[in-house]
Amino acid sequence: MSKLDSSAQAQVLASKLWEIANELRGTMDASKFKNYILGTIFYRYLSEHTERYLNEQLVNDELTYEEAFPLDDYHDDLIACSLSELGYVIKPVHLFRTLVQKIQAPVGEDDRFSIEDYEKAIKALTDSTVGQDSETTFAGLFDDMRLQDKELGRTVAERTKLIASVITKVNELDFDLTDIDLLGTAYMQLIALFASDAGKKAGEFFTPTCLAKLVATLATIGLSEAKSVGDCTCGSASMLLEVQKHLSAHKVGHFYGQEKNASNYNLARMNMLMHGISYRDFTIYNGDTLTEDHYDKVKLTVQVCNPPYSLKYEPKTPGLKSDPRYKDAGKLPRKNQADFLFLEHMIYHMDPNDGRIAVLLPHGVLFRNGPDETIRKYIIQNLNCLDAVISLPENLFHGTDISVCLLLLKADRGVNKDNIVFINANSEFSPGVNQNTLDQEHIDKIVNTYIKRENKDKFAYVASMEDVANNNWNLNITRYIPIFDEKPSIDIKSIGFEIQKIDMAKQEAVAKVNSLLEQLDL
Repeated sequence: MSKLDSSAQAQVLASKLWEIANELRGTMDASKFKNYILGTIFYRYLSEHTERYLNEQLVNDELTYEEAFPLDDYHDDLIACSLSELGYVIKPVHLFRTLVQKIQAPVGEDDRFSIEDYEKAIKALTDSTVGQDSETTFAGLFDDMRLQDKELGRTVAERTKLIASVITKVNELDFDLTDIDLLGTAYMQLIALFASDAGKKAGEFFTPTCLAKLVATLATIGLSEAKSVGDCTCGSASMLLEVQKHLSAHKVGHFYGQEKNASNYNLARMNMLMHGISYRDFTIYNGDTLTEDHYDKVKLTVQVCNPPYSLKYEPKTPGLKSDPRYKDAGKLPRKNQADFLFLEHMIYHMDPNDGRIAVLLPHGVLFRNGPDETIRKYIIQNLNCLDAVISLPENLFHGTDISVCLLLLKADRGVNKDNIVFINANSEFSPGVNQNTLDQEHIDKIVNTYIKRENKDKFAYVASMEDVANNNWNLNITRYIPIFDEKPSIDIKSIGFEIQKIDMAKQEAVAKVNSLLEQLDL
């Protein structure tokens, strides 16, 4: 693999892991089995990271971690060193390679591997963090690896056999622990494969790489480092990590994330650690962003987000109307359209000096009237922080053909405070059998157009604030840029654009009808 570039190496490694998953999972759903194989990869990483780091500390003593640990002169210092630097302790008896040795022991030996050995190892690791600064990072981290789950096998022997196979297969993989980019990228690609296989469930924990790359690129224009980066519905933390890649100095003061789903919350923390982010440098919360603002008073330099679209929520939830994140707009969105609540949360936490936001949202936020119109007007007119509206192609997500828009917001819009740039990127994609993708050329075209802020026929339009006001704060892309060529054409792509325009008009009409029905209390 040394002759391949890093991306190709990662792809090879991810493919091998995917083959292992398919070979071993049997009838278990991919979305569940991923917890076992990703968790085992993660445990191997933590174990080998422990050995590598502590062996380096002992190099002058000419001892290995395994040799020094039982010695009175070293034992306590090694534990303290591991807790301080790594945030956890894995004793030699619980190292990944020790588990492998037990699995490979000859049949009949007393110390053969049992699934209980793995359970004890995981428990000892998490117990070591209790009372430490790293406790919140590791608490419940392996909860989704339910090693007593009957789906793994009806008996202890059956479960032991399956998990031993997972450990053995993961052990056979040849990867360089010191190459964090390789291992982290492979881990991300494996998550993407599970996402694709899980279909519509995928959006809960993974944003397609091409979209994450576009969002991160736009959010970090002009930055070499960021004091803080946040994602309030972070899923597997893929977009947080993508932001770091796009900072020229690769420097982030602190990462913040929040995730409602407990399994995805665990996956996010694993992902951060697998990418070499110290437990001290990230804080990810488990909770509902709409009702639980764990960020408190934190102001963020960069925020990226791909929230659940048109989420149902309860507007009558106590305290919601008076929540400082939402109250100034004067309205709450309809109960089945929580999109603006996520955006208002991000605006509330935007650094007032150089904060910026890049968020993916359904097209409805651009033109829905009623309370959405009130909130949209407040953001555009009162806060004047909306900087760009970008319409993206359909079918970019796993398991759904939905098309979305990308909104860019900035706390300080400088010379652009009197305009908003609209970009129609509906045709910027490479078609796929099950899913379309944005290639680098498409991303570059969108980003360069945003930076230049020049009118471009059927692609970009710099609208004055007066233009937007005259359109009653409606941001529907068709109000500013024609979607398709009005000349008769049999070109399939043009026909597709015409259908897309009709669909957008239909969505706008439905939104108006719903608003009227709501006013009539029907």
